[in-house]
Amino acid sequence: MSNGLNHAGLREVGLMEDTNIYGLPLRQSPNRFFIVSSPLARKLLAFPEVIGWDSCNALLSGTVAALRHFSKTGLSGDSVDILTILRGGLNYPVEQACRVCGIPVREIHFISCERVIEDHVITGLDVKYEKVRPSRDRTILIGDIIATGDTLRLCLEHVIRKFHAGGGSIRRIIFFTIGGTRAVSLMDDLTLKIKALFPKFEGFDCFFFEGMFSVYTDKGVSGINVPDIDFGWKDGVVSPEFRNFIVRENPDALFEKCIIYDGGARRYEIPAHFEEVLEYWEGIRERAAIIDPVALVAEKLGYPEPVPYDQWLDITGFRNLERDFFHLLWATEQDLFQRAGGISLESLAKRRINSLKSIYKRYE
Repeated sequence: MSNGLNHAGLREVGLMEDTNIYGLPLRQSPNRFFIVSSPLARKLLAFPEVIGWDSCNALLSGTVAALRHFSKTGLSGDSVDILTILRGGLNYPVEQACRVCGIPVREIHFISCERVIEDHVITGLDVKYEKVRPSRDRTILIGDIIATGDTLRLCLEHVIRKFHAGGGSIRRIIFFTIGGTRAVSLMDDLTLKIKALFPKFEGFDCFFFEGMFSVYTDKGVSGINVPDIDFGWKDGVVSPEFRNFIVRENPDALFEKCIIYDGGARRYEIPAHFEEVLEYWEGIRERAAIIDPVALVAEKLGYPEPVPYDQWLDITGFRNLERDFFHLLWATEQDLFQRAGGISLESLAKRRINSLKSIYKRYE
């Protein structure tokens, strides 16, 4: 596969009301990975204007659909524990979803991982607060962002040690994330460590909202993106509904800085959130003359040039799926390549800045 994930493409798992669930089987991984797509989650990932309570509520239907899928297969057990990783974990409505699904929550654990900063440089991570009450044979639900995965690794290794020292055990971890491809190696590594302590551990079931994204390794074509933080499509896999929602229905959203802006955590710090979004678009406006729009389109779509439909199915991971809009979506992307040279990034930036400032005034 050209995206480097070593998979055979998305597979249909289920449709619950307006939420699609796809499996993404990865060769040689002991864990299971899914992509969940719903209308409100698509809006959240496409528009930084979705803020506050709405940003958490946008993930509820997808979380409920995933848990109902688990309830049907019996993997959730009689009850579950919830691990909340502060701050980003507060944006994932796992407790509310359990209530909707009728799944008893036995315990809610908390852990806070904060950056260690020396002379304005991040030198490490430190667990500042934790409330972990181990018990045996637990299924743990977690919701959090995964970019590099460093925070998650530190938090989970801490929790695993606490469970082991306290005589508890972990049977399964169900993870909900707006996250990137680095989750795969992270969870595979953690599975080996957990099984060494708890031999009956069944693995991770990881649900990605709208896609398993990639993390920028440099500042990107615009020269503005932040390495190891900002997400994109290249070398990842996104749901067909999300790809269609962006490319055909909301093409301006294709050029946003990042799919989520800090994992959504700052959407509760509304002024800081809008300052970050505006800083990006003001940077695009200032740099518009030196940004190659053709290269930017290629970067955002995740492949370098127009391709035949059959090759596009492999690039996107859609070969095993059937959707009425696939040919139209492919044709729209190929046309976008042809029109890319005429895109005015300055005009687009001005349009976005005016729209965002009109909202930002309410929170200054």
